[in-house]
Amino acid sequence: MTTTAERRTSGATANEKNVDLKHQPVVGSDEDAHHAAVDEKNMPVLKSIKLYPKAVGWSVVFSSALIMEGYDLALLGSLYANNMFKKKYGVLNPATGKWSVPASWQSALSNGARAGEVIGLILNGFISERLGFRKTMIGALVAMTAFIFILFFAPNVQTLVIGEVFCGIPWGMFQTLAPQYASEVAPVTLRPYLTTYVNMCWVMGQFIAAGVNRGSITRDDQWAYRIPFAIQWIWPVPIIIGCLLAPESPWWHIRRGDREGARAALLRLTSPEKNPDFNPDETIAMIEHTNEMEKRMAEGTRWRDCFKGVDLRRTEIVCGIWLAQTICGQNIMGYFPYFMKQAGLPSVQSFNLSMVSLALGMVGTMGSWFLMSKFGRRTIHLSGACALFLLLITVGSMSFAGTQASLWGIGAVLICFVFIYDFTIGPITYSIVSEMSSTRLKAKTIVLARALYNLSNIVVNVLTNYQLGEADWNWGAKTAYFWAGTCGCVCIWAFFRLPEPKGRTYGELDLLFEQRVSARKFASTKVDPFGHGNGLENKEVVNEKEYEK
Repeated sequence: MTTTAERRTSGATANEKNVDLKHQPVVGSDEDAHHAAVDEKNMPVLKSIKLYPKAVGWSVVFSSALIMEGYDLALLGSLYANNMFKKKYGVLNPATGKWSVPASWQSALSNGARAGEVIGLILNGFISERLGFRKTMIGALVAMTAFIFILFFAPNVQTLVIGEVFCGIPWGMFQTLAPQYASEVAPVTLRPYLTTYVNMCWVMGQFIAAGVNRGSITRDDQWAYRIPFAIQWIWPVPIIIGCLLAPESPWWHIRRGDREGARAALLRLTSPEKNPDFNPDETIAMIEHTNEMEKRMAEGTRWRDCFKGVDLRRTEIVCGIWLAQTICGQNIMGYFPYFMKQAGLPSVQSFNLSMVSLALGMVGTMGSWFLMSKFGRRTIHLSGACALFLLLITVGSMSFAGTQASLWGIGAVLICFVFIYDFTIGPITYSIVSEMSSTRLKAKTIVLARALYNLSNIVVNVLTNYQLGEADWNWGAKTAYFWAGTCGCVCIWAFFRLPEPKGRTYGELDLLFEQRVSARKFASTKVDPFGHGNGLENKEVVNEKEYEK
């Protein structure tokens, strides 16, 4: 049997002689899988980027589709503060002499998109595992291009609702495709950065929407709302071209029983010449080992398997972490200009504050990458939820002052809210959902979780529209008190139920769940998925030096 050093020398020789790695002998042993897992966990971030630069690039291309979802969802909330949009699709309030879109139609518009997203999520669960991520993404982008025409030419609010429903279908597919692809093409050290980049794209879309609305709000013609809709045609074509050139996920090929396809995809995602120690056969062996282990732990990959055995707990965590995004008060971010206008600020100033908050949101997402290199996902999420709870209490309390200074104070606190959200809960969620589910059930688990997220958003949108509507409950900034209560529930749930996946391979996470380790003990429990017995150990995990001995 060859040693680790001999395999590395063999790999280096193959690269030096420019031998086609695709035709190297297949090893596929547990020893190879173990060595690949140890190497992947111990690989520094910069070294990972040098070895997987193409994976980083293709993941960024896939995630860019989320810019469109973030753009439109923020756009819709902002348009409710656009006078020309309100005159076109709203009604005149005789009591105030002002135009506004009734809360019922605001709910229909927002919930129409969410309903469409649920349909898209369900479709994605069936399609992506059969056709792969690339073909599914391309089909969704083509559909998106066509559905934008409905929004652009909508003659009335009823047609606009139909357009939102249809556009929601590809948005729902984007929501799961991007984090899935990122989590499967990246090694352990890069996985949190690429999955949280999804949140960056979402914030970028919101920022662009705020900027477009800020530039068009002063217009007094139909282009005040049609230009914002037309901007959405910018993204699909370049992303389609990128997806056509991108490789498929190696994990998807292994699940389909295509080892050679997985190996070819892995070589297209990496630059082996940058790391002579890299052996693609060992990485493929690790993927196969994890896949086989999950098959033994939970037979089948049917929808009902998400609710059986240890996968039930994993499904609960993924659903809970995405539900936490909805009920922690993040809906205030999407309605920021509208919220601030209802609180008493002029429309232009509301949009200015919105752009400032979203710019800080992008900075916060980048800052979360630093946090993840120092702290665990559980720590970041729980701390962020507690901070948001305190900020929401502050906003609600300041609303009682009723002065101009207090309105600007509320704006400042909400800007802090956006920054903290995008520094913690926002991006961390995408990292956690991609790691908590088993690789064999990842697509279905994420689809279920995101469907719950969208269904909960329907309820949240209805509540928010009535809470902020002048002709309805008209709570204004006191709305923050309500969401402080739900955010407090998130803090309690995260403390007791959210495990720590930082630095764990998929095989290690599988064993931790299989042995029903407490969420608060995930970080301290030592695990060896390649050892004997149950794989859990009281001693330190076998490191590379010990392994070579």
